[in-house]
Amino acid sequence: MQNEEIMTGDMLVEIVENQLTDGNPVKVKETLMRLVMSGTPREEAVQMIACALSIEVFDVAKNEGTFDLKRYSENLTSLPDMPWEFED
Repeated sequence: MQNEEIMTGDMLVEIVENQLTDGNPVKVKETLMRLVMSGTPREEAVQMIACALSIEVFDVAKNEGTFDLKRYSENLTSLPDMPWEFED
């Protein structure tokens, strides 16, 4: 992605939907199922997952690093708590 391009919320949701369709990473589907089974509407759960994804996308763009699947998985595990809610 070029620097002038901005990843929108809709793009992040689309990526999450693709991850669900592909079953990769499996943690995304597990998280969706857990959230929905606990009473979160599917659309809201997907948006929460997209928020967790946005942290990784932002970090890659900001630090020109690589996608950290481990941190993404940890952020998914913490949902519905948002990752920025538990930072010191």
